[in-house]
Amino acid sequence: MARILIVDDSPSQLLGIKRIVEKLGHETLTAEDGAAGVEVAKQQLPDLILMDVVMPNLNGFQATRTISKNPGTSHIPIVLVTTKDQETDRVWGMRQGAKAYVTKPIKEDELAKTLQELLQG
Repeated sequence: MARILIVDDSPSQLLGIKRIVEKLGHETLTAEDGAAGVEVAKQQLPDLILMDVVMPNLNGFQATRTISKNPGTSHIPIVLVTTKDQETDRVWGMRQGAKAYVTKPIKEDELAKTLQELLQG
C-alpha cells in the first residue's frame, strides 16, 4: 500500500480519484490547488502524486516543476491527471518532471496500471 497525494481543485474529481485510489488499496492525501499540493508534498512526502493541471494559484505544470526540482521531493513520481489531451501538453508536462500523463475522464484500469508501474519502479 502506498500513500498517494491527489491534487485537484474540483471536489467531484478529487472524490472520484480518491475512490479509485482507495479501492486499489492505497492511502490518500488531498490538496485543493497546486500551492497546497507543493506544501503537502514537502510535509508528508507521499509515495506518488496525482496532479491536475488547470488549477488556481499554482497550476499543475508549475507545481510539478516545483516538486521535481526540490531536492527533498524530487524522488516523488508525479502523474499529471488532466482534461488537456494535446500532445504539446503531454510533452510540456513531462518536461516539468512528470513521470506519466493520464487524461480525464479517468479509466480505472489505466490509472491502476500507471500506479503499479511507477510504484514498483
